Amino acid sequence: MKTSEIRELSKDQITDELVKFKKEQLNLRFQKTSGQLDNTARVRFVRRTIAKLKTIQNEKNIIQEKK
Repeated sequence: MKTSEIRELSKDQITDELVKFKKEQLNLRFQKTSGQLDNTARVRFVRRTIAKLKTIQNEKNIIQEKK
C-alpha cells in the first residue's frame, strides 16, 4: 500500500486497514514459527505498512486537534 493511497483514506478506513494488517502479521508470525512461511519478504512489507498507517493516523489526529 502506497503512502498516497493511505492519505486518501478516512480515519475509520485507516483503522480498519490497521486491524487487517495486524491480523496478517499475527498469521505470518505463526507461519514462520511452524516453518510454513514461503514469502519472507511479506513480513517486512506488512510491518512497514503498519508503520505507515500509524504515522498517517497520528498526523490526522494532530491536524484535527489543531482545528
